[in-house]
Amino acid sequence: MILTAYDGAILGPIARVLGWIMNWIYVFMTDVCGIENISLTIIIFTIVIYMCLFPITYQQQKFSKLSMKMQPELQKVQKKYQGKKDQVSMQAMQDETQAVYQKYGVSPTGSCVYMLINFPILLALYRVFYNVPAYLGSVKSQFSALVDGIMATSDYQNIMAKFVEEVNLKTVRVDFTSTDHTVLSNYIVDTLYAMNSSGWELLKDKFSGLTDVIVSTQEHISKINNFIGINISDTPLNVIKTSMGNHAYLMVILALLIPVTSYLTQVLNIKLMPQATANGGDNDAMAAQMNTMNKIMPLFSLVFCFTVPVGLGIYWIISALVRTIQQICLNKHFEKIDLDDIIKKNQEKAKKKREKMGISENQINQAAKLKTKNISEPAVSSKEKEEILEKAAVNRSKAKPGSMSAKANLVKEFNEKNSR
Repeated sequence: MILTAYDGAILGPIARVLGWIMNWIYVFMTDVCGIENISLTIIIFTIVIYMCLFPITYQQQKFSKLSMKMQPELQKVQKKYQGKKDQVSMQAMQDETQAVYQKYGVSPTGSCVYMLINFPILLALYRVFYNVPAYLGSVKSQFSALVDGIMATSDYQNIMAKFVEEVNLKTVRVDFTSTDHTVLSNYIVDTLYAMNSSGWELLKDKFSGLTDVIVSTQEHISKINNFIGINISDTPLNVIKTSMGNHAYLMVILALLIPVTSYLTQVLNIKLMPQATANGGDNDAMAAQMNTMNKIMPLFSLVFCFTVPVGLGIYWIISALVRTIQQICLNKHFEKIDLDDIIKKNQEKAKKKREKMGISENQINQAAKLKTKNISEPAVSSKEKEEILEKAAVNRSKAKPGSMSAKANLVKEFNEKNSR
């Protein structure tokens, strides 16, 4: 993964905006509060972002509550047309389902819209936290003197290429064969930011003439990257290995706390969220899939958190805690409010929206009557239609001479003879 600023068409601009906000928080904490620390910046930044995303979270939760309330009606429609695959029944089922959604004033794609807004922001956040110097100019400038010294050293590209191999940095992929000065400078910053303490010691051997600037840069970066004694650019797994070798067991415990806390906070957050319930049919499968995902995702976080920078683990923990607090508040809020009142308001909003589009309620009602005039009646399958036609044929064969049915039979026989 190349850690320099991502230039994708969608996530790139979003990541740059988020990076600008995070850089502003970092500068404010440094200049105003006198606290120069990236981990604290990540914590404050995460809280700010999730507070900004709260209106979307609220709408998503409201949609979930309304969906749970209308599930019995949707299941009733599904049960009514269960096993019926003919076109008439399928259309009737679709119309009745749409009528239920209109009744509650929500859109079937409501949750998807909220996810489409939320998901790119969260992906862009990963880009920012994975490579802080690429988005925080104030942090990147801390490496300037050392980067200039390295690039002024003869054959520095080959030295850096061998250095990356020896340090075995798995979180970065760099190409020191590039001829672009800016690209090479960014690659060096990526490498320096991702290094652990042993990497800095090896760097002194590779660039012996830069020992003083290496030491001063290391001390400053260690200070701003410090979180409970751990370098946030390091991975918990590497901290555990190094600390075990040095018999620093307290550091082992602190490093273990990062993935474990990430797992526990996500489990707590999931338990507080509205859960899908199994009520028969397709909902059983959907509920089972959701329950499986709810078990797998925290476990995935637990395992993955060992191999990513501690800074990313901090983000997962704080974001889960913020979501948990928001969820507690939302649950209490939705316990007090009247969902029927929300449904009425949603219906009014939908009505006004249709009126702006030039669609009157009379037109909607007339269209609904034409489309769903037989919906209130039990759906008729193809087999039932065949049985009705057979009974009608038997009744026609027993028609009395001179009756309308008998005359209709004569006309049918005449048409059949002429069509042969």
